[in-house]
Amino acid sequence: MLKTTLLLSLLGALVPQGSSNALATCSGRCGYGTDSGYPCQCNTSCERFGDCCSDYAALCKGAATSCKGRCNEAFDSQNKCHCNSKCSQHGNCCSDYSSLCGGDAGGGGGGGSVSDSEIKAISEALYSLDSNKASASELVLDPQVLVSDSQTSSQRDLAPLPLFQFLDEEALFSRPTFAALVALLDNYQRVTGQDEDFSPQQLAEQEAFVRETMSKTALGRKLYAFLSSKGYYASEEDFLQDLKMMWFGLYSRNNNKKDSSGFEHIFAGEIKGGKISGFHNWVQFYLLEKQGLLNYYSHSFDGPWTSYPDILGMQFRWDGYFKQVGSAIMGCSPEFDFAMYSLCYITRPGKRCYLSLGGKQLIIQTYTWDNSSYGDGKKYIGSAFPATP
Repeated sequence: MLKTTLLLSLLGALVPQGSSNALATCSGRCGYGTDSGYPCQCNTSCERFGDCCSDYAALCKGAATSCKGRCNEAFDSQNKCHCNSKCSQHGNCCSDYSSLCGGDAGGGGGGGSVSDSEIKAISEALYSLDSNKASASELVLDPQVLVSDSQTSSQRDLAPLPLFQFLDEEALFSRPTFAALVALLDNYQRVTGQDEDFSPQQLAEQEAFVRETMSKTALGRKLYAFLSSKGYYASEEDFLQDLKMMWFGLYSRNNNKKDSSGFEHIFAGEIKGGKISGFHNWVQFYLLEKQGLLNYYSHSFDGPWTSYPDILGMQFRWDGYFKQVGSAIMGCSPEFDFAMYSLCYITRPGKRCYLSLGGKQLIIQTYTWDNSSYGDGKKYIGSAFPATP
């Protein structure tokens, strides 16, 4: 104790006048290791040794939800949210991280914060631009039986007829974005644990899909303009390249094999552990049902929309494997599907994302893939799907 008192006295003599207050605060120091050059500390050990700074609890404890005084702090598991450059990768930044620390709290690009009201506004704009969506004369669904949430696991086929009563393939699939999507859907091995090995042609199809949906449609260009205005992307090429990596970059879901990607999981669907994993695209559902490989059982929710796009939560069996609830945006264009999930993943990675379509709310849940990364520590998309109508 005598040595500690003497050390603090010496430090006091060495510190220039006007600097002692800076040494006695946790501003910018939360989570750092013990440093004898400071008269008080700002990590969990200080609670044990009784040498915490007076503002430790306010700035550094788990209840603190602001980045005020905490920018670039070291990681501390006690904190409820974080304020360093890696928080954006893990989706655990404090809500004011971007505004106070000048960082990127999103899942892609390098931009700032986007409010819920801005997300709702841009989703309405994209909704109005979905000119390639199916019309009532081009797509007719027959949802048949509506079941309760408690019945979704029963694995009972309650629908004697297919879900897709009619689809005008000639009209829809001749459109460039639909053609680009259909070309991609048969490029994957559905069972995880097997390396995906793409041919040059298949890689070209990935490139074509991103460009057809995002560069060659008004909807895609609107999404880029919005994200660019928020500082996420410096150029359209940056945007397109990030989407290709985010969606098509391979990672391992099973057995350390490069067996999966965000696109395969969400649009094509996978089989893992004897169950259907992902599978949230209506075009893939239609194609497999048409081939007799998918049997529609029932639906557990139907969105409030009276035209397309709409939302269904479906129960079905795919070539012997069951999906308890496979939700999808029905009747939309491929660019709309791709844009909604990308918007939510970039601005709300690993969180719920609140959209507005024709004045009605749609919630998208996204998940980051945290076991591997691309670029400068960016996270691949793990999953995204409608969480509620």
